[in-house]
Amino acid sequence: MRPSPRALAVLVLASAGLALAAGYEAPRTFQASEVLTPAEVKGPHYSVDPAVKTEGYFQVFGLTTDYGKVEAEGRRMLAVRISEVGALAQLDGVSKSEVFLKAAGTSVLNVGKGVVSVVTDPKATAAGMGTGLKRFGTNLGRKAKRTADEGVEAVKKDDAAPADGAKSTADAAAGVAGSVLGINGSARKWAQKVGADPYTTNKVLKKALADIGQIDAAGGLAAKIAVPIPPVVSGTATVGKLVWSQDPEALLKANEQKLAAAGATSDAIKRLYTSKGFTLTLHTRLAAAVSGLKIPGVDDYVATAAEADTEREALFFVESAEMLAQLNKTSPVASILTDSRALVAKTTDGRAVALLPLDWVDWTAAYDKALAEVGGRAQKELAATKLEMRLTGTMSATAKKESSARGWTVLEKVPEPGRAD
Repeated sequence: MRPSPRALAVLVLASAGLALAAGYEAPRTFQASEVLTPAEVKGPHYSVDPAVKTEGYFQVFGLTTDYGKVEAEGRRMLAVRISEVGALAQLDGVSKSEVFLKAAGTSVLNVGKGVVSVVTDPKATAAGMGTGLKRFGTNLGRKAKRTADEGVEAVKKDDAAPADGAKSTADAAAGVAGSVLGINGSARKWAQKVGADPYTTNKVLKKALADIGQIDAAGGLAAKIAVPIPPVVSGTATVGKLVWSQDPEALLKANEQKLAAAGATSDAIKRLYTSKGFTLTLHTRLAAAVSGLKIPGVDDYVATAAEADTEREALFFVESAEMLAQLNKTSPVASILTDSRALVAKTTDGRAVALLPLDWVDWTAAYDKALAEVGGRAQKELAATKLEMRLTGTMSATAKKESSARGWTVLEKVPEPGRAD
């Protein structure tokens, strides 16, 4: 029987009272100038919208670019999107240059025009550069239970019934397999020239790279046209030589060997390959991060990462693994908490270190629950004597106070993994 409107009202008021009693905070809105440098707020071909909302544990940025509106969930995704805008601007200029047109010949004009029209079409760009994102969510606790067959079936369903009814199979293809479509050796060379990820999920940039790669395949244009070498601000820097130079199939095999050597099962590796969130570049970064780590629990974390349904989720798991590799260099890791989306490592000196590549943490019911669950399990299952949290971003004063009261030592602004510097 349904509760009466009055009963519902009482429940709502009771929930609000509990939240107030616990001192939980509402999502905060920042100003872009608070969280970004002036160079990040505005640059060639783009500007970041002044208001920055927080959803879950990430700040959500809106960008107005020469090529349309773009949205980025999290500061790391923002860095990627900004670098992609620069890459598009360079490819746009190259495709119009006299050297390009002379070297390519008149037969390429239609294809070249196609590249430029996509780059300069705001509607097409808005549809392919990060709008309509599925949010990361707030689950830092136990992972979901899903089989490899379910993961494969999910990909098949997405391919068979695109949401907008207009996507091709190639556009709808997800994960590692889909990311390599249309990217040949020439396209990878051009990606390197403009500092881009050849397996980007940015459809506009991916089309531009594929088109110019097809044009360049027989002409050797990359050696004839010089472009300014851009700063590499995305995680591609850590695996750039691999994703730019190696054939996708050879790279995938090398990744699988690294993952297997780290203890990942063949089932987990299969599910990682079919995960909708992982591109070949993210797949390569994860394999590089766990390579050589003979740590109990790494295999389970690879299986957890395979659950990623979005690029944002996959990036979280990849950066967590990269933080683990960093930690292990200075504080040897003995084991990892299994069945957990948050990566919690026990060091040989008895600490349980939660490695969280997040932007912002408020004191919320979800965080309170995750903190208690992770802390309790780390002490019970890992026999940890101390609790430590390493956060790439920051947290509110209340969240830090409550974390400390529950036995956690919080380190904020830990250097982000995957940067070129």
